[in-house]
Amino acid sequence: MRMENETRTSRVTLHSVAEAAGVSKSTVSRILDERLPASDNETARRVRKVAAELGYMRDISAASLRRGQTMTIGVIVPRLTDTVMAMLYEAIATACARTGRMALVATTDDRPEDESRAADLLLQRGVDGLILATARDGDDLPKTLADRGVPYVLALRTDGVSPSAVGDDRLGGYLATRHLLDLGHRRIGIIAGPGYASNSRGRLEGYREALAEIAITSEPALEVESAFSIDAGADAASTLMALPDRPTAIFAVNDNTAIGAMSAIVNLGLRVPEDISLVGYNDIPIVSRLPTPLTTVRVAFDQIATSALDLLLARDPNRPAGLQTIAPTLIPRKSTAPRRA
Repeated sequence: MRMENETRTSRVTLHSVAEAAGVSKSTVSRILDERLPASDNETARRVRKVAAELGYMRDISAASLRRGQTMTIGVIVPRLTDTVMAMLYEAIATACARTGRMALVATTDDRPEDESRAADLLLQRGVDGLILATARDGDDLPKTLADRGVPYVLALRTDGVSPSAVGDDRLGGYLATRHLLDLGHRRIGIIAGPGYASNSRGRLEGYREALAEIAITSEPALEVESAFSIDAGADAASTLMALPDRPTAIFAVNDNTAIGAMSAIVNLGLRVPEDISLVGYNDIPIVSRLPTPLTTVRVAFDQIATSALDLLLARDPNRPAGLQTIAPTLIPRKSTAPRRA
């Protein structure tokens, strides 16, 4: 009866649970702290049962004040309409939840002038640190955050200086191009993405490396920069297909641009892969369910997210910044085939 009355008339505290369970307050705090490994013994089970019966809810704000933390992480991405960024954010949110934290997201539409605004808004809300998926050449924000002593980590893209968790983009570009070379293709175009992004540049470097292995010199006409969008992929593919000596295969460094490329190829009355083989990058869910399932390079977003959070939580201003690189995997599907004689 005492439990029922206390639940109705006052906030249930750790002291209340400890008294009802016959243990110390520190024991209750340790057992109910979701950031710690869950104990599975008679005392822990009794404490959890009593806490549930009393309706105990952890006071996150009070715990945050004691630790000087809010247990929230700010995440900045270009846009959530981009499936890649949505997948990364979900992976970061999942990684945060495993440590009792929450991820708050802000978007910039990939505009540098909006990146600082997004960071300030998140910091005003008291986040304990930032994970940025917006790094680009000439970006001042990482240095600004470092000068202000704000913990931050870069994800998917890197500036070569800041702590970063990224895919091995050079390896991924190499794997995609090597796959096409092994199928007999020798004239391979690349929809290379934006030059300001490190992941685009890394995938382009991998493409060139694979060509160089068999003594093929990359041609500027076969390297087309683009945004990471379906429309940009369609435009880039149209440019490649208009060449007097058009490629027999295309590597698009992003699945969205690959989808756009596929639509442009079909609109020209050509077939994938019979006339043009096509490889994408990231392995977003839709590409395996296209009428012609897309060969692509799978990025381990969950591992990148976990590594980014680990780097952020372990950040020590007196130690050099870390770089975590996660290997990608080639996923062959029906959009690639041997070159026709």
